[in-house]
Amino acid sequence: MLTILGFAMIATFLVLIMLKKMSPIAALVLIPALFCVFVGKGAKLGDYVIDGVTGLAPTAAMLMFAIVYFGVMIDVGLFDPVVRGILKFCKADPLRIVVGTAVLAAIVSLDGDGSTTFMITVSAMYPLYKRLKMSLVVMTGVAAMANGVMNTLPWGGPTARAATALKLDASDIFVPMIPALAMGLLFVFALAYVLGRRERKRLGVLTLDEVLVEETETVLVGVGSGAAARPAAVSGTGAKAAAGSGSGADVPGDEPADEGFQGLDPNRPTLRPGLYWFNALLTVVLLTAMIMEWLPIPVLFLLGAALALTVNFPHMPDQKARIAAHAENVLNVSGMVFAAAVFTGVLQGTGMVDHMAEWLVGNIPDGMGPHMAFVTGVLSIPLTYFMSNDGFYFGILPVLAEAGQAHGVPAVEIARASIIGQPLHMSSPLVPAVYVLVGMAKVEFGDHTRFVVKWAALTSLVVLGAGILFGII
Repeated sequence: MLTILGFAMIATFLVLIMLKKMSPIAALVLIPALFCVFVGKGAKLGDYVIDGVTGLAPTAAMLMFAIVYFGVMIDVGLFDPVVRGILKFCKADPLRIVVGTAVLAAIVSLDGDGSTTFMITVSAMYPLYKRLKMSLVVMTGVAAMANGVMNTLPWGGPTARAATALKLDASDIFVPMIPALAMGLLFVFALAYVLGRRERKRLGVLTLDEVLVEETETVLVGVGSGAAARPAAVSGTGAKAAAGSGSGADVPGDEPADEGFQGLDPNRPTLRPGLYWFNALLTVVLLTAMIMEWLPIPVLFLLGAALALTVNFPHMPDQKARIAAHAENVLNVSGMVFAAAVFTGVLQGTGMVDHMAEWLVGNIPDGMGPHMAFVTGVLSIPLTYFMSNDGFYFGILPVLAEAGQAHGVPAVEIARASIIGQPLHMSSPLVPAVYVLVGMAKVEFGDHTRFVVKWAALTSLVVLGAGILFGII
């Protein structure tokens, strides 16, 4: 009964948010509360929620202060060279922009933190997507998949969890998987190319020029494919870009201010060019400390945010202004995390997740015993989507490994197969970082889910196929 209710709860949640019948926060809270009553454990709902909130509180704190920290770094211009480099490569071509999104997300993912990756990627690419009227779910989907593949790095989390759960060396799991993971990343780049061609066909090809008038600002000069170029309209002290017929965009001067190239405004008052190297060094030290685990990540971002605010904005009104500027993102993300705590708390507290896992493992045919690595790889795709990494790696993986060893399958092969589902996992409603991604990109979670699930699952299957082909699993 708990197995059926568990699957029903997850299905109800996904259907309602994808059909936009409920907001994610409301669905994450009300649906598990209702099912908790169905299970007959409504009296313990408070305990389950408190346990869930307690478990996710450090993550919520980390996200809150990480958003403030990286928001300040964006304000002061730390990532402006990265944005300009990406823009120079993209040249306002939708195909290049989508591929650039995948490449940027993959590179930034080297720090092992999904929230950091999404904040930097969205901050760099969002203005381009908005100005060119490109699909924002393409941006969120490509970024999530690239980060999902890179999330398998030993310091990213899943590999370390698998090594801990099965008492293995993380390098023995990850290093042999590099060829298969590389194929997965190449597939994401190829998919970005295909999606980019689709966006180019829909919008046309534009060119990005910098027009210098009395003030320097980045503008778009449209030359939609198949249409004659329209000159930029210059007036007074600045340049306004005329939108190309291929893009279907309005004149940028008529758009709301938040749709412009805010991250590239060379005259914004928050810039701190004299502190550039201090901010760069602070960020490198922060990321190094995070990778080396010198302090808990929430503590690192708390200290980093406080130091960044104090040094870059020594005056109290300026500090309050910066915090207020990022308050919306902080509230949206932290609220979603605490709402997700209700969902995970009920799933685990009622025992639904355990019964679901036991049902899945128990229904593996005996003839599949010698192929448990393959079975683990296939199961990792849905299981890491429907439950947390901790639940899968510490609850399910040992059972799968034991079943595999009974049929002569080494535990290390089971461990390698267990990380295959990460491209899809990074878009799970139980992953706090995904709310940073959709929140900053102003994308509905249901829209992101509808778009990304099929492509992310296919990416995982590519990694699985490559692993089998190369004899890794």
